[in-house]
Amino acid sequence: MNEWLRASKVGPLALTAMRARVLTGEMTESLTVNLGPRSYPIHFGRDAAERLVADVAELRAAGRPFAWVSDENVAKACGNWLAEVFGNAPSILTPAGEAAKSLDQLGRVLEFLAAQRIDRTGAVFAVGGGVVGDLAGFAAAAYLRGVALHQVPTTLLAMVDSSVGGKTGINLSAGKNLVGAFHQPRAVYVDPRVLATLSSREFAAGMAEVIKYGLLGDAELFDQLEATALRPGSEALAEVVRRCCVAKARVVEADEHELAKEGGRALLNLGHTFGHAIEKVAGYGGYLHGEAVAIGLVAAARLSVELGLLGEDVPARIERVLEAHQLPTRLQEPLPLSQLQAATLRDKKVRAGRLRYVVLQRIGEAITRADVEEALVERVWRTVGAR
Repeated sequence: MNEWLRASKVGPLALTAMRARVLTGEMTESLTVNLGPRSYPIHFGRDAAERLVADVAELRAAGRPFAWVSDENVAKACGNWLAEVFGNAPSILTPAGEAAKSLDQLGRVLEFLAAQRIDRTGAVFAVGGGVVGDLAGFAAAAYLRGVALHQVPTTLLAMVDSSVGGKTGINLSAGKNLVGAFHQPRAVYVDPRVLATLSSREFAAGMAEVIKYGLLGDAELFDQLEATALRPGSEALAEVVRRCCVAKARVVEADEHELAKEGGRALLNLGHTFGHAIEKVAGYGGYLHGEAVAIGLVAAARLSVELGLLGEDVPARIERVLEAHQLPTRLQEPLPLSQLQAATLRDKKVRAGRLRYVVLQRIGEAITRADVEEALVERVWRTVGAR
């Protein structure tokens, strides 16, 4: 197992990185992402929302301007809670879905922050899934060359992955996440109770990222998911969310800006090179991000077999786990192979014209490879339904 994931093996996460925190007379668990002056806590547990309320109150008492950004679906599902947390603080809603990660919506958010006279002492709260977190986070990074960002993830995918680590950005017609910035949040607030508001499809999409963590560095987590599929009401869910956040934190601490020559933060992109290409070619919104990543995980496993790294039986195991969590393992309809291949070449992991693929040596251990022949990738694309 990779060294940076050993911490996630500890049962209830009794880690040195975990610390007890007293808030309004109750105990809440927090994990610190250790990045020197950019370090920040991830608050967990039933009272994470109380920590959020306390931080909002602190900003208000200090006279620091702040605003929150969300989308229409979150506002509809969590309207009363948002009013309790933020009161009359200014807010802006974006359309729901991946298409909102656009230059147009970025412009809207930036103009909104300027109209509300958010200054350099101010803060932006991103309340929503990965799309809102990426968009609002990039706006916070760009506005006045950077204002404080607080991530309030409301989807499983955002809780275990996109809200942690400081990656922000938007999509271009040329590809996904091609414009963005590293902008670490001041805090992340993870309250699994919010997951009750998700549709079964949205929850399943988040499980693709959870399964990814098991594949790339935590074989015991994969075994757990193989034995029993997680559902929104599963008793193990909160522990799994924390476990994934620990894994993400350790990777970010070791390779914050994804500069490692081999492995490093790039490993978190297992399945994403294929998945991002699917999203682009299908049109943003045709697949939820996690759905595209699920197909990408299958493709990455099959590429690993083609490279002689993985046993031929492993992709079938991965497919069964994905299907048990209501995720696709093939394209819904055929997509043009030439367009998918072209999209992969715009991937952010391209260096000196060579694309680094994240592949598996075994369940629980991933590596990067830059020596992958195009013909192998084309063969893999065909196995998941490309034409």
